Amino acid sequence: MANYSNKKLVPEAMTALDKFKYEVASEVGVNLKDGYNGDLSSRDAGKIGGQMVKKMIEQAERNMK
Repeated sequence: MANYSNKKLVPEAMTALDKFKYEVASEVGVNLKDGYNGDLSSRDAGKIGGQMVKKMIEQAERNMK
């Protein structure tokens, strides 16, 4: 049986990631509200998540140089 956990490895990073999410959302033109955003379309959520991953990969690549 698989053991899944939502335990955060670095809990202090959650506020930074939240701030980053709102910054990226404004860059891609998606309006996020504070709190619950259940009315957000899958397309818009994907735009935000995809752009976040892209930026994190770019940052990691810069740090490896």
